[in-house]
Amino acid sequence: MGLSRHRLLLAGLLLFFLGVQFRVVDSFTLNERSSHFVAARLGGGQQSAPWQTPALRKVVAPPRWLGLALMSVGAVLTVKSLSVREG
Repeated sequence: MGLSRHRLLLAGLLLFFLGVQFRVVDSFTLNERSSHFVAARLGGGQQSAPWQTPALRKVVAPPRWLGLALMSVGAVLTVKSLSVREG
């Protein structure tokens, strides 16, 4: 099963707009549940018990080059989808 024109176009546009999102936003703040999950998987820092307040929220700051890389790959896939023959 190969990639059709529509799937390639969708993948390209999603990657492009995800890259735009990473370029616009400087950092993401995770909620308590996600912060505990990341801390448990990566072993990052001290875990607090669920009954303790306030819960620490992890801030994720993606590198600046990630947005440009996703935008580039998305643009290439989008243009490539225009040249793929249907059928």
